[in-house]
Formats: sequence, structure tokens, C-alpha cells
Amino acid sequence: MFMRAATVSHFGGPEAVEITEVPVPVPGPGQVRIKVSAAALNPVDAAMRSGVFGGEGERIGLGWDVAGTIDAVGAGVNWPVGDRVIGLATGHNEPLGTHADYVVLDAEAIAPAPASLDDVHAAALPLNALSAAQALGLLAMRPGQSLLVTGAAGGVGGHTVELAHRQGLEVTVLASAGDIPFLVSRGANHFLTRGANLAPAGFDGVLDAAGLGNEAIAAVQDGGSYVGLWPGQEPDSERGVRVDALDVRADGAQLAELSRLADQGEISARVAQTYPLEEVTAAHARLAEGSLRGRLVLIP
Repeated sequence: MFMRAATVSHFGGPEAVEITEVPVPVPGPGQVRIKVSAAALNPVDAAMRSGVFGGEGERIGLGWDVAGTIDAVGAGVNWPVGDRVIGLATGHNEPLGTHADYVVLDAEAIAPAPASLDDVHAAALPLNALSAAQALGLLAMRPGQSLLVTGAAGGVGGHTVELAHRQGLEVTVLASAGDIPFLVSRGANHFLTRGANLAPAGFDGVLDAAGLGNEAIAAVQDGGSYVGLWPGQEPDSERGVRVDALDVRADGAQLAELSRLADQGEISARVAQTYPLEEVTAAHARLAEGSLRGRLVLIP
């Protein structure tokens, strides 16, 4: 049995993405196979497509986020066939990703899908919400401390605002003026518009979702903490500031908690546009244009 999958065999722009026919994967011990209903397109997919993570000459599957239904399980798995789930496929240069008709994931990488969300919106949660939660874990801040979130209107930034608000942090967002009402509704206490001078602002911590680097670390008080989203691109430590870069990991238990929060309305799932899987090249082209408020989602 064969299926469609979005892959790249050479690096480049959106035109490098191909729909290829490949065998349907079979779940091994501890794994489940998901019939994909929806899969979000993220900046990491563009980075993989363009060669940021290497793998020249290999066929690389794209897609990290997934929402769908379990249709087969491997040995030792307690998940029943037919359950509606979300999951995260991490790793670079793998032959298959979630931008496909089916995907196999470790059972520990999936969680029940939010009952209140359709599959399109559920597919926008795993990578961005897990990234936000794990970035806040790296920042290790206490209630009442001050946090600056750059790129706050993006997927990771927006979830960071929501989760930081729940943790009792004093949240300042850096975003366009048009995004401020949404971010205030999600828990932002203060805002700065793009182009604002960030130094010396004296925040206890910064989640640099915009990748501002040295400009963002200058906003951290001496001995504070900085977390970026792209390992290898974080600025050097200065003034005793602790610097980390997130390497997001699949975590089904943490994802289940985030799914529960979505059902409670504590975190939101934003979708900008959907594309059929066969129009994945057009979706990559739209991602490259930027200025999105919400994820692009592929539907097999």
C-alpha cells in the first residue's frame, strides 16, 4: 500500500518540495500509525527545505505537527485504534514527516486531541505550544517576575504569553500595534511596539521568539535569563545572563496538559489558511511571504 508524502531531495525555495509516493509506514513496538487529518506548516519546515539542517542528497520528509486518528498500533501500545489524537514528530533529515497521508509516531509523542477543536485547529497546537511550555521551563521564572516576549504575535510567542500569564508572570510583549488587542486578551500586561529601544529595560527574562539576539539580551537585567528558539543562533552570555536555546522535544504527557488547557480556553489555536496536501508548494510560498497570524495547515 502506498501513500503521498511531501518531501525534498534537494534544497531550495518552495519549488523544492515534492509530493512523492511512498509505502505506508508500519508501526513498530511502542508506536502508533496516525491517519493524518491535518498537519501544520511551520518555519522549521522551511528551514529543512532550504538546507539549514543539512542532509543534501537524501530524501527528507517534512512536517512536525499532526492531528488525526490512530489506525494501527505496534506491540505494547495501549492506545485504541480510532482515537483522535495530536502529536509531534521531531528530528531532522527523517525520510517521512507528518505532511503525508499517514505518519508513525512513538506512543509517548501523542496526546488526546482537544475535544473543543476541529482537526485543523488541533494540528496548529503541538509544536508551538510545546515550544512555549518548554521555553518557559528553561527560563525557570517565579510568579511576579517580569518577562519580555519578542515576536509575541507568532505561534510560539502567543502561547508563551498565555502560559506565562497562567504562571503569574508580568508579561510585556513586543509586537505590531495591530496585534496588541489580541495579546492583551491572552494575558499580556504591557506592550512595546516594533522598533522600540529595548535596552536597558531590566526584564528578569526574555523569550526571544523574534530572533533579535543581542538586541533582546540587552533587555535582560544582570543575572537574568534569555531563551531563543534556534540552537546555534543565540547571543553570547553577558552580565551574568543565563542563555539557552530551545531544542523542542516530543512529550505526550505535556501535550495532553496543553490539550486540556485548549479545551478550557486557556490557550488558543490560530489558523491563517488551509491548503490541500497536493498544494504544499503554494503553502510554502505563502509561508515565505510572512505576516501570518496563525498557522498554515495542510489537509491530505
